[in-house]
Amino acid sequence: MLISKHDKSDIVELSDGSLWRIWPKDLANTLQWLPTTEMDVARAAHEICSHVLINRADGSRVRVVPANKTWQFEAMRRSLGRNPVRKCS
Repeated sequence: MLISKHDKSDIVELSDGSLWRIWPKDLANTLQWLPTTEMDVARAAHEICSHVLINRADGSRVRVVPANKTWQFEAMRRSLGRNPVRKCS
């Protein structure tokens, strides 16, 4: 599949009409994608993502969920290495 739309945001549309939300840590890996970039979609058995997009040219992968889904806050916090928010006394 080819990329139909990727406006430097966390959503990418593929030529089959599917829309995917890219994991925040993986966004930098997508900035060089062009409309001619050929992608494969594969299911992923992972806590954070349901699928991965695979760039056919270099084999790089980015974690994604369908665009109508949002990332689970706790999984995101753990993956991004953020400390929990603490109440001020």
